[in-house]
Amino acid sequence: MFGHRAFRIRAGLLPSVVVATVVAMLSVAGPTQAAPRSPLPETSGFFSGIPAELAHPGGSLPGSNDFSCRPTAAHPRPVILVHGTGGSQQTNWGAYAATLANRGYCVFAPTYGALPGAPWPVSAIGGMGRIEDSAAQLSRFVDRVLAATGARQVDIVGHSQGTYMPTYYLKYLGGASKVANYVSLAPLWRGTLEGSPILALTQGVLGNAPLPICAACSQMLPGSAMNRAIWRGGSPYVKGITYTNISTRYDELVLPYTSGQVPGRAGERVRNIVVQDGCPSDYSEHAAVAGSRRAVDMVLNALDPAHPVRVPCEFVPPFSG
Repeated sequence: MFGHRAFRIRAGLLPSVVVATVVAMLSVAGPTQAAPRSPLPETSGFFSGIPAELAHPGGSLPGSNDFSCRPTAAHPRPVILVHGTGGSQQTNWGAYAATLANRGYCVFAPTYGALPGAPWPVSAIGGMGRIEDSAAQLSRFVDRVLAATGARQVDIVGHSQGTYMPTYYLKYLGGASKVANYVSLAPLWRGTLEGSPILALTQGVLGNAPLPICAACSQMLPGSAMNRAIWRGGSPYVKGITYTNISTRYDELVLPYTSGQVPGRAGERVRNIVVQDGCPSDYSEHAAVAGSRRAVDMVLNALDPAHPVRVPCEFVPPFSG
């Protein structure tokens, strides 16, 4: 995804961030990952998953992807963490895997949409392929989780593209009956760059053709064939699923941020949250909203509203969270 007024800056920044991450990964040797202890150490910050990727390339965060995990009566549904564009099962979720596992959840996270056949660390950069293909990968992963755990349904927590792509799975690949809660960090139901000259230029040049390297990126534009598919039936939502949308006013990649604050229609269960409401010291932007402890508490409440935790108002820095 990419920005709006600062598009030229962000379009250059995103590749730089990816390159810097790849260089950092290549510069660190990867020791064997030790067996996790209980309770697992909890971290926060959007970049807190990168050390695990460096230590265990292509592996899973401690507390996640344990296919011997059995859900409890308190938390009967496994939680599947769905990363955003450029993320992976480790790099996107350092603030979540151990936190959820320590609270009794069975936690799973795939890397989807990675460039096929790419070596590590490029293989740790997911969300690049076509959304239809990524949704098919998610479908297979959900089925594997359900078969292993014996659960009937899962809950999804997604970030960025991970809030958008699963809808294709729900509407077109038979996933609607397999998901109970759908929690979205930095969602973009209406797409991004709405009304911008960059959008008009991009669509005028490419039409429905995919962008080089990131095929999914052009599918997240308003008016794209994929966006129309997401909105089939006049809504991005599926009845029977409970949605929680957690957005930030400072989102520099989902523009406008209200693209993710779509109210539900009759019969749709939707709650919209803007993290700055009631807390002006929260400066989360697109990355930080997936790494701050404050947002983690909001997600915990969305997953288990019967046992809410207090969400404090505290300073949240941009980028790192």
